[in-house]
Amino acid sequence: MEGIKDTKDSTDTPDIPGYDPAATERWDPEPDKQPGRTAFQRDRARVLHSAALRRLAGKTQVVTPGTRSHAWDASPRTRLTHSLECAQVGRELGAALGCDPDLVEAACLSHDMGHPPFGHNGEQALNDVAKDCGGFEGNAQSLRLLTRIEPKRFVKDADGELVSVGLNLTRAALDAATKYPWGRGGHPHDPGSPKFGVYEDDLPVFEWVRQGAPAHRKCFEAQVMDWSDDVAYSVHDFEDGLHAGHIDPNLLLAEPERADIWQVAIGRYVPEDTDPQELAEALDRLVDQEWWPHGYDGSAVAQARLKDATSQLIGRFCLAAEGATRQAYGSGRLTRYGAELVVPRETRNECAVLKAVAVRYVMQRAEQEALRADQRIVVAELADALVHRAPDGLEPQFRAAYDKAPDDRARKRVVIDQIASLTDASARALHARFHHPRVR
Repeated sequence: MEGIKDTKDSTDTPDIPGYDPAATERWDPEPDKQPGRTAFQRDRARVLHSAALRRLAGKTQVVTPGTRSHAWDASPRTRLTHSLECAQVGRELGAALGCDPDLVEAACLSHDMGHPPFGHNGEQALNDVAKDCGGFEGNAQSLRLLTRIEPKRFVKDADGELVSVGLNLTRAALDAATKYPWGRGGHPHDPGSPKFGVYEDDLPVFEWVRQGAPAHRKCFEAQVMDWSDDVAYSVHDFEDGLHAGHIDPNLLLAEPERADIWQVAIGRYVPEDTDPQELAEALDRLVDQEWWPHGYDGSAVAQARLKDATSQLIGRFCLAAEGATRQAYGSGRLTRYGAELVVPRETRNECAVLKAVAVRYVMQRAEQEALRADQRIVVAELADALVHRAPDGLEPQFRAAYDKAPDDRARKRVVIDQIASLTDASARALHARFHHPRVR
């Protein structure tokens, strides 16, 4: 198995301005197969060609793939299209601020890889299942997938056994993909927060990634990724809601409707002490723009106008962050821990309002809640069946990990890993196999 490792010299890998050798170091040192490529170009290529990224095409973003009825709307946004759009936004914003664009793009492409079937609904259901083995969090699962589950690079352990080190990305790429740099219950300001970025048994690689990093602080590239994620999904979820006819722009002018939007936003997307008047002013600023979509009838002209509004919103949010950050840190190259991304409060409020509109008019529809309830049942029953029947039902990769697991806690984590890797359709198919054995 020695052929798994490369044998070429790696001295032709070029230096990257703004990044020291520690940033481009890999958990398992390896030479470059193609001299002249930067380490971050290799990272981006590995993520782009990964099976985990392709599987995002079958995972829910907001609306479950295949549930829309209009012919023009047969392909709703998925986790994959969202990740591609996030990557485009992040690459340009990062480059404008002096980050390596390939590094930021790799982080944006990989940031949602660990998300399970059925979107955040599936994430919450899996967290309930995994409460006795460390919980489940999509961002922690992304780190686990990048450093352990996705098969690309193998090394021999102390016993001479081959073990996966995942995609073996650089330290900077893994750090840039880490939205929550702390473990379960370790949120620096809110110990009760469900958000975390690493499971207990992945701490060794996490600690390696975070060598020299300030505790709990996201690197600059991760902040760019995080804001690009917010921009992409807030704008595109709003766009999708208009396309599908769920959002009527005229309702955004009615006070009762606005009160519902503020109720969604406060505590979820903005601090609890936010004055609703701030959100009203944020929405008014958007509505007052000449490009704002005041109506949508599905015509070609309306589609073009909506696409222009989408571009205008993305540009507005990114330019605001770029301008404020440059005002704070000057015109030099901003990388790693040399700066903080500055997003004006007014801009965050505008973004939050768009998110809240999508939740109010898309996610909170009665039929969507019924669908989410069914999805939670699928995840819970599938997990129960796999836990009790494993290794039956496990794919070869996960069966091997299950056989090597030292205890019940570790074996359950393997089951969670497999469920998280499934698409919406494959989760339902496996669920049907266990609950309807004649359906194959």
